[in-house]
Amino acid sequence: MNKVITDGLVLMPTPYASGLDVWSSGDGVPGADTYENAANALLIPFDQDFGGALELLKTENTQKLRFMGETSVLPGCYLRISAKVKAISGNLPSVRIGGYAARGDGSQITGLPEFGPSVDLQANGEVVEVSAIVGGGARNGVDMVWGAEPVYGHFGIDLIGPSGGIVRVDDIVIEDVTAVFLSDIVSKVDVLDYGAIGDGVTDNTAAFQAANAGANGRSVYVPEGVYHLNGDVTFDTPVEFAGRVSMPDASVLLLRRNFDLPAYVQAFSNEELAFKKAFQALLSNSDHESLDMGGRKVSVSAPLDMQAAVPGRTSYATRRVIRNGQLEAEDSAAWATDTYTSQAGYAQKDPLLLTDVSNVASIPIGSLVEGTGVGREVYVRDKSLSRQEITLSKPLYGAAGEQTFTFRKFKYIVDFSGFSSLSNLGLSGVELQCNNRCSGIMLARDGERFSLTGCFVSLPADRGVTSVGEGCEGIILEGNQFLSGEAGMDAPLRHSIGFNTNADDAKIRNNRATKFRHFGLLGGVNTLFSGNHLVQGDDAVNGLRTAGVIVGRSYVSTIVSQNHLEDCAIEWTNEADAEPAFESGVSFCGLSVTDNVFLCGDVAPWFSFIAVKPYGVGQFLNGVAITGNRFHSPTNVIDRVDRIDTTFAEMDMAQCKSVSMTGNSFIGVAAQVSNPALVDHSQNTVANAWAVNASGHLPFGGEAVKVDAVVALDEVRDINDALQFAMPHAGPSHGAQRDQVQLIWPVAVRGRVQASIRMDG
Repeated sequence: MNKVITDGLVLMPTPYASGLDVWSSGDGVPGADTYENAANALLIPFDQDFGGALELLKTENTQKLRFMGETSVLPGCYLRISAKVKAISGNLPSVRIGGYAARGDGSQITGLPEFGPSVDLQANGEVVEVSAIVGGGARNGVDMVWGAEPVYGHFGIDLIGPSGGIVRVDDIVIEDVTAVFLSDIVSKVDVLDYGAIGDGVTDNTAAFQAANAGANGRSVYVPEGVYHLNGDVTFDTPVEFAGRVSMPDASVLLLRRNFDLPAYVQAFSNEELAFKKAFQALLSNSDHESLDMGGRKVSVSAPLDMQAAVPGRTSYATRRVIRNGQLEAEDSAAWATDTYTSQAGYAQKDPLLLTDVSNVASIPIGSLVEGTGVGREVYVRDKSLSRQEITLSKPLYGAAGEQTFTFRKFKYIVDFSGFSSLSNLGLSGVELQCNNRCSGIMLARDGERFSLTGCFVSLPADRGVTSVGEGCEGIILEGNQFLSGEAGMDAPLRHSIGFNTNADDAKIRNNRATKFRHFGLLGGVNTLFSGNHLVQGDDAVNGLRTAGVIVGRSYVSTIVSQNHLEDCAIEWTNEADAEPAFESGVSFCGLSVTDNVFLCGDVAPWFSFIAVKPYGVGQFLNGVAITGNRFHSPTNVIDRVDRIDTTFAEMDMAQCKSVSMTGNSFIGVAAQVSNPALVDHSQNTVANAWAVNASGHLPFGGEAVKVDAVVALDEVRDINDALQFAMPHAGPSHGAQRDQVQLIWPVAVRGRVQASIRMDG
């Protein structure tokens, strides 16, 4: 590169013979003193060493000579200023190149080096050449590093040291020497120079490694061709691929200086393969914590088996993130669901095993299990061919004995189920565009702290994010959009599910989900489900609605708070408990539903926002809080917001403990329940026993098992109209539904009271 040639840039100062009025004894700025008619300057027409020259008598501590022309200083351009000088007589000074760095308005940029190295004049008549290189970058050989701010400079020499001597200075030369630095700035190492052959057959591993070693900070260039690599190759310098590489699945290509998906697409010329190889490199080195997809869309023709992309590695626990891109499912037969049936046995004593599985070898890990007594989202976690056993993701509620099970293997864009354990992996800002062809993500069988943040799971055919084991321990789903492909269907006909968990400590926060059958099934304990917006309605008149979130165990220690739940319910069930029938323990315990917005429109009157569905006899509520919620049915009035679903079993309401339902608001709800319930009762005829009816006041149609207080709201009088001040005692659980209390008075009285009645002990 030479700006004099390419851009016609004029760098050379005018010779002294053309006039000394452009040569300054100052900094070279307009108005500075010149050597025109100066007493200490003489133009020499001919010098035996220089031809024309300028003779100067040194009269100042620093005698300056500066060209007053504006020499352009361009970014990326390096200038060499040089001059030949010889002493004539008197004291011998030193000489150096000097410069004045100027902005476009002529003002000086301070703080920059103003001179190069000095050279001593050691004898009269001896010619000495002095030079310095000026440029923007701090590169080897650059004497005056000026950065990018200067627009032009005034250049020349300085005479320093003792005064009184006479020197002659040849015409000053300024030249573009950027080409000298090209090897440091833009030069590339070509792999062909190191023996590479792009015939698609020759092993170029050694040649690529040698090119990397010889680059010495320069970039590497891979020209057109197909370069086969049999082994691992690491580049410590940027690489540009005009050709492409091929390599075995087990070999790793690591691009340390340009580690992102676009670089791998350039290297392999295939987006799908490039994504796998980039993921392989991500898990095979410690240099990068994330793979940036560079905003790129990758078209995927078949499930991405992420473990197969990293052969020999079945577990990983170091934090890694895939970010900023899109994976889109192409139209392909590879997405078709595989379906198998098999005869197998199940026993409650081994709640996670199917035994004597007839064709266990053909059933894939990660298959959904269906059959009589099988709950929702039960998957094949593992299998043993020798024992003909399948390990399930969770217990079955009622499948004891032999039966034929169905196994359906959905296909996922991203499938981690080949990993036995995978922890601390995340996707951030990635869209999974399933196009109603496939599902989104299948997690590893075990692991912790998988995260999906700021992502889109769009139009999954069956599932959004699936856990087939304990790979969801501590999972974080935050700020995502889950968009169902079943929006045009009535809610009961939908089958897609946003996500499921089996393990504990899930954090499901600030997501938005539309028109799934269920957004999520929470199968672990200590779950936080907050800030989510669920929309699951349809256009049916008096339509049926499904659960937006299913809490799938009896003891859950779970908080559901500050969500917007539209046209969907919270369903709490124990279908995944190993022993659904209550024998010991805490039963349905540890659920807090607080500060949520519940909204429904044009639903059947019997729709409820919160439903408890017990499996097995003897279950009860224990430690439940439903507080501060807003229940709103603006289109039509629903019967109540809460109910017990007795499809499989009744709830033992007499045993309920520590149930709090307070501070809620109700619009369009007939039964506005609370616990404790404040029930007003007016007794118009005198009686010893008043029957106070709490029906329609207590949550879940509970029994009136306790009276906290009775307060007279009006005068209590006997048959003679005399005031009575004695208080009654209370008898709970009266009436056919056990939802009444009796207030027993010392004498027959009439009046009006308010009773605080509880449905828990």
